Amino acid sequence: MNKSTQYNDTATGTWRRYLALMLAASVALSSSMMTSAQVPRPTAAAPVAITPRAPEIAASSYILIDAATGHIIMEQNSDEALPPASLTKIMTAYVAEYEIDNGNLTLDDQVFISERAWRTQGSKTFVDVNSYVRVEDLMRGIIIQSGNDASVAMAEHIAGSEEAFADLMNQHARRLGMNSSYFVNSSGLDDTGETNLMSARDLATLARVKILEHPVHYRMYAEREFTFNGIRQSNRNTLLFRDNTVDGMKTGWTTPAGFCLVASAQRDGMRLISVVMGTASEEARAVETQKLLSYGFRFFETHKLYDAGQSLESLRVWSAKENNVAVGVENEVWLTIPRGRAGDLVATLNTEETLRGAIEQGQVLGTVNITLGDEVLYSGNVVALQGVERGGLLKRLLDALTLFFMGLFS
Repeated sequence: MNKSTQYNDTATGTWRRYLALMLAASVALSSSMMTSAQVPRPTAAAPVAITPRAPEIAASSYILIDAATGHIIMEQNSDEALPPASLTKIMTAYVAEYEIDNGNLTLDDQVFISERAWRTQGSKTFVDVNSYVRVEDLMRGIIIQSGNDASVAMAEHIAGSEEAFADLMNQHARRLGMNSSYFVNSSGLDDTGETNLMSARDLATLARVKILEHPVHYRMYAEREFTFNGIRQSNRNTLLFRDNTVDGMKTGWTTPAGFCLVASAQRDGMRLISVVMGTASEEARAVETQKLLSYGFRFFETHKLYDAGQSLESLRVWSAKENNVAVGVENEVWLTIPRGRAGDLVATLNTEETLRGAIEQGQVLGTVNITLGDEVLYSGNVVALQGVERGGLLKRLLDALTLFFMGLFS
C-alpha cells in the first residue's frame, strides 16, 4: 500500500519540521489508509500573481523554452518540418564542436579549401580556393558570417564530402531526439531541388544542447563581427546590437524558408531560448523574437525546488537497526513556473506504507510529484539518503509485535 503526504513548497525550516511531524503521526496511526497533511497557508494577504495570455507571434512556427528545464513556455506549429535556411549551420557547427570536444579535431587544424567549397553560392566567408584555413576561423565564418563556403569546407574536412557529412548530421539529429529534422547539405541552401528540414522544437533542442553541453563553443555566437581575408562582416543577429542580454544564436533566410532566427538571452539567472521560422522580414524576425523573450522573462521564472541530496522526509523503518531513514532526491530539481507562484506549488510524496529491514543508500523508496493547479510539473523518484542495517533478532521481534498490534487496532 502507499501513503501520500502533500505540502506547499516553502523555504522555511519551521514548515518542513511541521510536515515531518505530521508524516510521522500518519505512519503511526494507519497502515492501510492514504494520509494527507497540508501545511496551512499564511493568513497575511499576498499580491496575486497574474499571467496574461501569450502574445500573438507573426511566424509560420515558433517556440519559447527555458534552457535550464526544457519547459515550453509557448509554442505554435513547433513540430512542423520547415526549410531552416542557414539555421542549418547550427547543426554544422555542432558536429564540429562535438568532434573537437571528443578529441578528433582541434581549433588549430588546417582545412583545405576545395574548388567546390570556394564556388558555393550565397553568403560567404571569402575563403580562397586551394588555400588552408584554421578550424577556428572556419567556425567563426560559419557562425558569425553564415558562410556557405566555410560550411562546405568544414563538412569536407570532417567527413570527406558534404554528402557524407549530411549523413553524420542526420545521425546526430536522431541521437538528440530531433525527430522532424533531415539534412542534405551543411549550408542550408535550398536551390538544388532537395532541401533540409527542421522544426522549431528541434532547433530549440539543438540550441539547448549546445548551450548546456558545449558552453565554451557557445561564446562564439555572441561575437558581433569577424574579419577574414581583409573583409569585415557583422553578425546577422541584430538582437546582439539591441539587447545586451542576448548572446546568440543564428539567423537564416531563403525564399522558401522566410526569415528565421534562433535566439538565446539570460536575465537575472534565467536563460530562455526562442525560435521563429517563416517571418516576413529581417526586422520582423527580431521584433517577434523580442515579443517571445519579453513575455517569458516578465511572467515566468526558473525556480530551484530541491538541492541534490536534499532530505524531504524521515520515514519509519521497522526491523532495522535505525528507526528512521531520510529520503530525498538524487539531483537538483528546477521548475519553470509563472512568476510569483512558487508558494502555490504542491508536492505529493508517495512511499511504501511499511518499510522493513535493511535499506541501501540510493535505494528507490517512492516518488514525489510536483503540481501547480492541475498541471504536473515534475515527477521523480525519491531515494534513501543513507543506508540502514537490518535489526537484530530482538529488534525484529519487537517491531513485528508492534506492527501486529497496530494492525489490530487501526
